[in-house]
Amino acid sequence: MSCHPLPDRLRVAGRELECRWYPADADRSGGTGPPLVLLHEGLGCVELWRDTPERLAAATARPVLTYSRMSYGRSEAGPLPRGVGYLEEEADLLAPVLDAAGLERAVLVGHSDGASIALAASAADATRERGARRVAGVVAISPHVTCEPSNVEAIRAAGARYQQGELRIRLARYHADVDAAFHTWYDAWTDPAFAAWSIVDRLAAIAVPVLAVQGDADPYGSADQLALIEAYVDTTTVLEVPGAQHDPHREAAELVIPAIADFVRQLR
Repeated sequence: MSCHPLPDRLRVAGRELECRWYPADADRSGGTGPPLVLLHEGLGCVELWRDTPERLAAATARPVLTYSRMSYGRSEAGPLPRGVGYLEEEADLLAPVLDAAGLERAVLVGHSDGASIALAASAADATRERGARRVAGVVAISPHVTCEPSNVEAIRAAGARYQQGELRIRLARYHADVDAAFHTWYDAWTDPAFAAWSIVDRLAAIAVPVLAVQGDADPYGSADQLALIEAYVDTTTVLEVPGAQHDPHREAAELVIPAIADFVRQLR
C-alpha cells in the first residue's frame, strides 16, 4: 500500500534518525521490487548524497530511502568513542532500520563505510531462514573489507584539514553535531587497533548478488578491496571506473547510475 505522508524520522535503538524518501510520495508496496536503501559514507548524511537518490529512483523506477546514522546529519548523536567495531554495530542496526521504515526487503546501496555496513549486514542476513531474509542485493561503492595503510594515510590527511578548519566549516553545513560526526569516523579508523580490522571472513556467507564499484584513482582504497569481494562472493559483478576517485557514483554518474539500474533489474 502507499503510505502518505512518509515520515522524515525513524526511531531506531532509542534514537531519532533523519530520513528522506525519493520520490517524496513514494509507494513502498514493492510492486516494482524491493526499494533501495542508501547507506552513506563515513562523513556523509542524507543531504550529502546530493542528487544520487533522485537519479536512482528515476533509473530504477523504485522508491529510494536515505537515512543518516546516529551522530550524522540531523540524527541524534550517539556515544563517543564508537570503537573499532562501529561498522559491525551499524550492520546490526540495519534490520531495525528496515522495521522502522516499514520495509520487508530492500536492495542496499552503500558508499565507503556504508558499503562495508551493507556487506556485513548482508552476510548476517544470510543466516536467517530463506523466507525471512531482508536483503535482496547489495551495491557496494568504494567498499572497505580490510584496512589498508594508504586508506589510513588519506584519513589522517582529512584530519589535518579538519583541524585547520576548512573541512570542519564545510561539514558543519550538513551535520548538527559536526565534531561527533567527524570523530565517529576519524577516531575509529586512526586507532592502532583498526589496522587489524577486516570483514573478509564474513563475505563467504553473502547469498545475494553484489555489484562492487570503485574508481581506479580512489585514495581511500585499492582494487584489492574489489578483488577480495570477488574472491569470496561468487555472485559479484565488478565495475572499475577509470579516472574516478572515491565518489564514482557522482564523478561518473552517466556510467554508474545505469549500471546500478541494470543490476537492480536483474535481481530476482
